[in-house]
Amino acid sequence: MNYLVVIENAGANYSAYVPDLPGCVATGATPEEVRETIHSAIEMHVAGLREDGQGVPEPTTTADLVEVA
Repeated sequence: MNYLVVIENAGANYSAYVPDLPGCVATGATPEEVRETIHSAIEMHVAGLREDGQGVPEPTTTADLVEVA
């Protein structure tokens, strides 16, 4: 499954969250680091849902870049 991840500059670091997995968040000092930590967070989040007998949400969120002049 491919989940959309939103990465934001938080000033002193970067944060990331997954809209389709509420509560799945991560931080990192750089964009590369936060990509690594959110990947691990997604794996742990999905594993936890499965262990608890809950369904794993299908990815439904999409994104697009809109150019503004």
